[in-house]
Amino acid sequence: MFVRRLVARLFWTFSRWKLVTEAAPDRPTVLIGAPHTSNWDFVFMLGIAWKLDMHIRWLGKKSLFRGWRGPIMRSWGGIPVDRDAPGRVVQEVVDRIRSGEVFGLVVTPDGTRKGHSHWKSGFYRIARETGLPVTLGYVDRTTMTIGLGPTFELTGDIPADMDRIRAFYADKSGAVPANRVEPRLREELSA
Repeated sequence: MFVRRLVARLFWTFSRWKLVTEAAPDRPTVLIGAPHTSNWDFVFMLGIAWKLDMHIRWLGKKSLFRGWRGPIMRSWGGIPVDRDAPGRVVQEVVDRIRSGEVFGLVVTPDGTRKGHSHWKSGFYRIARETGLPVTLGYVDRTTMTIGLGPTFELTGDIPADMDRIRAFYADKSGAVPANRVEPRLREELSA
């Protein structure tokens, strides 16, 4: 952990970006990383987690875990995701948490950086099925800030919960503002 904190300290000392954050959650949480608009978001997420000494896991496409990268990605908290079976991913994470594994989970619900019209609902289902709260993490190029926002429990009222999430992200642009996706679940679009 000492090496990770040292790397994070160096990153935040020399980065153009500024870490402006609420305190790290005091228990495991589903940490939303949004807007997810750049590959740099991964570096920012590790920088936040390592600086705040958070024990996190994160979901990444399984191709990131091939070959020599696999052990590194896993040691940094990665969980490989088979994009052909996204429903199975939610159940695997829920099963891990219910079996007693303790970790915060970073999820990028707006998907793969661009080309989507809505967020994926896996973060919502995982939080509701495990009883974990949600923490809002952000990247905002307009202010060159990165950090964690509030942590709260989801109510099960999807429109009301998403209104709260939308209000937080309304002025957050992501690292590449053109790739930002409005926080909206497909379940809301079909209602």
